[in-house]
Amino acid sequence: MTDRLLDDHTLAASSVVANSAMNRERQLAGPNSYTRDLGFNPLDRVLSGDGAVAWLDLCCGQGRALLQAGTEAAARGLAGRVALVGVDLVDYFDPVPPGSTVTLTCAPVTTWEPDRRFDLITVVHGLHYVGDKLAVLARAASWLTSDGLLVADLDLTSIRRADGRPLGRALAARLGSAGFTYDSRRRRISRVGGRELTLPYTFLGADDRAGPNYTGQPAVHSYYAPL
Repeated sequence: MTDRLLDDHTLAASSVVANSAMNRERQLAGPNSYTRDLGFNPLDRVLSGDGAVAWLDLCCGQGRALLQAGTEAAARGLAGRVALVGVDLVDYFDPVPPGSTVTLTCAPVTTWEPDRRFDLITVVHGLHYVGDKLAVLARAASWLTSDGLLVADLDLTSIRRADGRPLGRALAARLGSAGFTYDSRRRRISRVGGRELTLPYTFLGADDRAGPNYTGQPAVHSYYAPL
């Protein structure tokens, strides 16, 4: 397999990644929304804390959910309390109104660096199209506040050894030891509390010809060598 794998830079130009429509138009609430997918309203979640709070949405698509959250926070008179940050590989964002507390940045999530910590970090179906998925999880964990929440959709079968076999239960156990919780029914990973950590795997490359995953959309398999 290793002779056909792509590094993150090359993967970014893949049509599978660039044309992904999984999270382009998802709303904050309603039928096609973060609230429905995650089981909670992200804005309500961050505003349940005290003082200034922040939500980071990685692979945010058009940034529509963040922009709607900014509008709602302003309508509640709480715009000054919440920072809303979105990052996506494709610069296809909805317009940001003047004076908005929303910041949308076009950058690879594998290299982007924040200048603050976050009370909530979401990755809604975005990891399906990332090469080094484990690095993104480890980096995002370090950006959480002490009681911040990270939630991401993750298909463990997309994370594989050099011979093509899924890392499976061994990976799930490693993630659990690092403080992550994996919901195999929802294919969702989460953790509470920020921490610098390193997962014991070397990224070998990604395969953008993996075909559809459980969502029915073409996805990317990521290959690792366990340390």
